[in-house]
Amino acid sequence: MREAAFVKQNKDKWLEFESVLTNKTQISPSELSDLYIEVTDHLSYAKTFYKGSNTERYLNQLASKAHQNIYKTKKEPKNRLISFFKTEFPTMFYQHHRELLVAFLVFTLFTIVGAFSAANEGDFVRSFLGDGYVNMTLNNIEKGDPMAVYKQQGEFNMFLGITINNIKVALMAFAYGIMFGVGTLYIMMQNGIMLGSFQYFFYDQGLLWESARTIWIHGTIEISVIVIAGCAGLVMGNGLLFTGTLPRLESFKRGVINGLKILISTIPFFIIAGFLEGFVTRHTEMPDWLAILIISSSLGLIIFYYVYYPIKLNRINLEKDSYS
Repeated sequence: MREAAFVKQNKDKWLEFESVLTNKTQISPSELSDLYIEVTDHLSYAKTFYKGSNTERYLNQLASKAHQNIYKTKKEPKNRLISFFKTEFPTMFYQHHRELLVAFLVFTLFTIVGAFSAANEGDFVRSFLGDGYVNMTLNNIEKGDPMAVYKQQGEFNMFLGITINNIKVALMAFAYGIMFGVGTLYIMMQNGIMLGSFQYFFYDQGLLWESARTIWIHGTIEISVIVIAGCAGLVMGNGLLFTGTLPRLESFKRGVINGLKILISTIPFFIIAGFLEGFVTRHTEMPDWLAILIISSSLGLIIFYYVYYPIKLNRINLEKDSYS
C-alpha cells in the first residue's frame, strides 16, 4: 500500500486518538490500551514500509504519548493472577493451538521411534537411560518391586527435586526456541525417544501394565506440560521466522512474551505432577481403579484447560463481538 493511501485510510482514527490524549477525554484504561495496540500496529507497519517518513515519526510520537497515559492511569486489578489463568492466558493460547499440535506430533513421533529402536537394538535402552538405572530396575524386578525407584527418597525431597527438574526441562524447551524453534524440536525429540525406550523396556520385561498404571499417575501431567513448554518454545521461534507485517524485532518480542505466558501457565501443573510423583506414585499397592481415576482426571484437566477452554472462550468472545 502506498503511504498516501495508508494515511488516508487511517488518519481519522489517528486524529480521534490524538484528540483523546490531548484533551484528556475520560475513557477507561482498557479502551485506551486497545487504541494504543492498534496505533502501535500501524507504527510497526510504517517502520517496515515507510521508514524515516513523517508518518512514522507522527505515529511514534502518538504511541509514546499513549504509552505514558496508559501506565500512569491503568491500575492492575487485585485479582491479576486469577484473571491471568481464568481469561487472559486461555484467550491468548487459542491462537497457538497450531504450535501445540506440532509439539505434540513431534513428541509422539519420536516416542514411537524410541520404542521401535529399543525393540530392534539391544543396547539402545542402556545408551539412553544409562546402565545405572537399567541395572537398578532389573534388580528391583528380581526383588518383586519393579517400581521401587519411587520409594527410595523421602516424599517431600522427591516432590521438590522432581518439580525443580521438570521446570528446568520446560525452561530448556522454551529457551531453545531461540534457535528458530529447531532447538525446541530437539528437546521434544530427546524426551520422546526417552519415553518410548523407557516404556518398551518395561514391556520387554512383561511389566507394561504395571509400569504404565504407576508411571502415568504423575507422568500424564508431567509429559503433557513438557509438550506445552515445547509449544512455548515454538511460539518464540515462530516470532523470529514468521513476522507478518511486523518488524522482526517486534515480532520476536511478541513471541517471547506469549511464550513466557505459556511457560508461566505450566508452573502449577508441574507442582501437581511433582506432588503426585513424590506423595502418590510410591503407593504401588493402590487398586487399579484408583490409578486409572487419577490418570484420567489428570488427562481431562490438561485437555480441558489447554484445548477445550480456550476454544470455548474464543467462541464466547466472537458471539459478544457479533452482538456489539
